[in-house]
Amino acid sequence: MIIVSDQAKERIQELRQEEGRKDNENIRVSVKGGGCSGLMYDLGFDESITDSDQVFEHQGVKIVVDKKSLLYLAGTTLEFSDGLNGKGFQFVNPNASRTCGCGESFSI
Repeated sequence: MIIVSDQAKERIQELRQEEGRKDNENIRVSVKGGGCSGLMYDLGFDESITDSDQVFEHQGVKIVVDKKSLLYLAGTTLEFSDGLNGKGFQFVNPNASRTCGCGESFSI
């Protein structure tokens, strides 16, 4: 399961309004090769769900994850911060053994 913090939920709702997206549009989270630690997160809106996707819903936010990415993301919390240390979505991933300074890439 992927957990969505209160701040992340609020920011997702704001982005939906700003971008003119549908209220029921899913959030797709995936893991791709790259970044300074070897793997990086990808996050975006997506209307489609395939047979190989896993769907989670937390706090009314529907999260779609492909099966391969789910191996890396199980138990992850999606956070949002707009503090002095940076603004943006952050992944708190209990599976990551190492993360980069910006928090956008990790390794297992």
